[in-house]
Amino acid sequence: MDTTLKTVIGGELVELPGTIAAIRATMAADQAKEFDREIEHVPAAELPAALVRWALAGTGADEEDDRLFERLALGENIGAVPADTHDSEVA
Repeated sequence: MDTTLKTVIGGELVELPGTIAAIRATMAADQAKEFDREIEHVPAAELPAALVRWALAGTGADEEDDRLFERLALGENIGAVPADTHDSEVA
């Protein structure tokens, strides 16, 4: 079984490719060239985030995030909590 990344997009659980080769295999030739140029220069500590960004490309996740950030900017309470809040502190 291939390694996958799992996330929720549009309320649905989505499995994304979870290896460099599998992520690259989903791309058109021009996008794969861009991926190859970028990924070999990504610092090791930043590699997981870069791979997730590339795996999410074309899924609509960016648009979903943009809409959420717009709602937050307008002051809407979307149920978000600060990242440094511990479960015991949330009321």
